[in-house]
Parts: sequence; structure tokens; C-alpha cells
Amino acid sequence: MSVVKINAIDVPAERSDEMAARFAARVGQVEQAEGFEEFRLLRPTDGRATWLVYTRWRDEDAFQAWFGSQAFNQGHAKPQGPGGPVATGSALWEFELAQEAAPKLSHS
Repeated sequence: MSVVKINAIDVPAERSDEMAARFAARVGQVEQAEGFEEFRLLRPTDGRATWLVYTRWRDEDAFQAWFGSQAFNQGHAKPQGPGGPVATGSALWEFELAQEAAPKLSHS
């Protein structure tokens, strides 16, 4: 059964563009992981400062393998210098997929 991991990341408004740029620079990395199913980066539009990083995995073992991988460690290394970390805090939310819906295809 698929598992979902959501990293809720607090980012000050003045660092939002930098947050988006850092993820853009890493495009394609997580997609190579065995058992990876889906990624979404959700930028708040309602005045909140919390971004959501949504990933879905085949199972917990697949997520744990990626979480312990060199690719994960490289992608999540804390930048040094004036740029420093963008986030002021984060929390990992964990779920199992209980139900899913997809758009119906029209037959024209």
C-alpha cells in the first residue's frame, strides 16, 4: 500500500522565491528513487508561511531507502554562507493512502 510523506516547511515570505529556486535546482533527483510514485511542491497562497512537500511511495521500505540514501543527504545538505537555510522549521507528516480518485477520461 502506498505511503504519503508531507514535509511541512516554514519559510519566511521574503525567502519564498529562494525556496522555489532550490527545489527547481534539484528537479529529477527524487524521481530516480526505487519505489517513488509522486512529488508535489505546494506553495502557500493564503498568507501562510508553510510550504508542503508531498511525496508518495510504494511502501515504507521504499521511503526509508531513499531517506537513508546519499542522494537524499546531498539534496538536503545545509547550505553554508549568506544564503544559509531557507526554512525556519519543519515537520514530517506521515499517511497511508486510504482512497484515491483520478479524473475520468472522456471518450470523444
